[in-house]
Amino acid sequence: MMKSLIVAAAAVMVLSACGEKPQGLGGVKQDAAPFSGTGESKFAEPGWKAGDKASWEQHLRTRAQNGQNDYARTN
Repeated sequence: MMKSLIVAAAAVMVLSACGEKPQGLGGVKQDAAPFSGTGESKFAEPGWKAGDKASWEQHLRTRAQNGQNDYARTN
């Protein structure tokens, strides 16, 4: 009796993880392309033109090289 109760409790604990739902972002959808801008010029990088994909990509490359590259920042 006791042994079967322990086995049943262990089975319930093992199978309880099977019912967990996947945790994700839930299908976040972008309404506009990131390079289209916010419409607020005070939040834009100087020299960047809203809606210009090539300019957006160039600013991202420059930012990654100058601001996030530790090898480039050391003297």
